[in-house]
Amino acid sequence: MLNSPRVCIQVQSVYIESQSSPEHERFVFAYTVTIRNLGRTPVQLLGRYWLITNGNGHETEVQGEGVIGAQPHIEPGNEYSYTSGAVLETPLGTMQGHYEMVDSQGDAFRVAIPVFRLAIPAFIH
Repeated sequence: MLNSPRVCIQVQSVYIESQSSPEHERFVFAYTVTIRNLGRTPVQLLGRYWLITNGNGHETEVQGEGVIGAQPHIEPGNEYSYTSGAVLETPLGTMQGHYEMVDSQGDAFRVAIPVFRLAIPAFIH
């Protein structure tokens, strides 16, 4: 399986205070991922893998088909964005992982999702 420079990943995360319950060690975060196809041929996202680490160093692995129920095709020069969420037991954590993708010839490749932080605003400074 190849790594591909043809696809660019950007992630933004936000703390969802209204759904969180710090007194019950429940911290809810939303994250929006934008996947850009910088190559010359269409690509399709088939699967995902996440490594979620909370502030105590506890790791959770999540993998599955597609993202939010879709296996999007992304044409050259286009992008696909989606929003999902994570619940941590701590006010600070990280996520990272990769997407399993195929190009128009059916060749599989992996795109790394760089580590990003999940943090309530007080922990960012």
